Amino acid sequence: MADLSPPALLQADEPPAFEWVNAASASPILLLCDHASNRVPRALGDLGVSAAERARHIGWDIGAAAVTRHLSARFDAPAVMTGYSRLVIDCNRDPADRSAMPEISDGTLVPGNEGLSQAARQRRIDGLFKPYHGEIAARIEAIRAAGEMPVLLSIHSFTPVFKQMERPWHLGILWNRDGRLAEPLMAHLRQDPALCVGDNEPYSAREPEGFTLEHHAEPAGLPHVLVEIRQDLICDAAGVGRWAKIFGDAVAAVLADPAVQRSFREET
Repeated sequence: MADLSPPALLQADEPPAFEWVNAASASPILLLCDHASNRVPRALGDLGVSAAERARHIGWDIGAAAVTRHLSARFDAPAVMTGYSRLVIDCNRDPADRSAMPEISDGTLVPGNEGLSQAARQRRIDGLFKPYHGEIAARIEAIRAAGEMPVLLSIHSFTPVFKQMERPWHLGILWNRDGRLAEPLMAHLRQDPALCVGDNEPYSAREPEGFTLEHHAEPAGLPHVLVEIRQDLICDAAGVGRWAKIFGDAVAAVLADPAVQRSFREET
C-alpha cells in the first residue's frame, strides 16, 4: 500500500525545529524561548509574507533569543529555543487554537496560513511543535532524575506600540497562581525607581492564551516565570547586555532563597 502521509516539513539540510544552547549543563535552571526565530521552512516558501514583515514582531520576539543566550552564559544554564517563526506555528499556543497558525497578525495577512487543512496543520505540529516541547519535557525529567527541582524561565519580548497604544513598561513579569518567582522578582526590580515593571502587563498569564508554562510547569508545581522585555530596549547588542543583566541580577537574588525551589503543590 502506498504511503499517503504528507512529506516531512523540514528537509535534511534545514536547521532543526529547536536549538539547544549549553545543552551539557547540569543546572536546574531551564531557559525557554518560544519565539526565537523568524525562519520559515523551505517547503512553505515565505507564507506570502515579505521578509520585512517577518522581521517585525509578528514573526518572532525581537531580541529574545539574544537575551536568552546571555542568561544561559551567566547562569551556566541550558536553554532551548524554537527554530522557526511563530507565523508557521506559535509554540506558545495550544495547536488546536486557531491563533497558533494565524491567518492575520497585527494587520498583516498571512496567505500561507489561509484555509489550512487538518493534514497541513498536523504537518506543522509534528514537524515543529512536538519536537520543541518534547525537548522541554525530556530536560525537565532529566533535572528531576538528578534530584533537582527544575526552575523554568521563559524569555519573551513585546512591541513598544500595539494598536496605536504606547506601552510604558520596560519589562513585564507574567504569572498566574504561583508567585514564588514573580513576586520577589518584581520587588527586586522595583527597587530601581527608574524601572517601569509590569505585573501581568502588557499581557496577563491569568487570561491564558499561552501553552508552554501552563503545560510544563504549572501542573507539576515547578517554579516558573515569564518575562516580557520591550523590544526597542533590546534591539542591539548593548541593550541586550544591559537588560539581560538587569533581569539576571533579579533572578540571582531571588534564587538565592531556597524556598522558591520547593514544589508549589507542597504549599497548597
